[in-house]
Amino acid sequence: MPDGPAIGPNVYEKRGEHAMDPDDHVCLCFHVSQRKLVSFLKREKPRVASRLSECLGAGTGCQWCVRFLLELHKQWETGEEPGLEIAPEQYAKGRVAYHAWKKKERGGGDTQAGADGDGGTDTDTGADAGTP
Repeated sequence: MPDGPAIGPNVYEKRGEHAMDPDDHVCLCFHVSQRKLVSFLKREKPRVASRLSECLGAGTGCQWCVRFLLELHKQWETGEEPGLEIAPEQYAKGRVAYHAWKKKERGGGDTQAGADGDGGTDTDTGADAGTP
């Protein structure tokens, strides 16, 4: 599966004012914060990144965050303090572009209950995803 669209020229800025805060959500579908994921890495010491899905279902909804989960795991595995170097606003914009790309790849139809994976209102569009 392709990685999806590019999310902009300044996606990975040096940690600082534009980096995600620990309480910013990495998995927007299931509202899993970077802090929870980092704590999970330190506590569970997963040998493979896919085990991060055991942290409140991270990465199992729309799958936008999977590449970022892989990055956090890679950082942790190499002894680096895990943290995403992307501005939360840019991250959210990238997710919108990813959903548009996914919809186009599927031929325009959306088979999920909602882009957030929860069947409720999509936080990016405000549309009620559970209504046909």
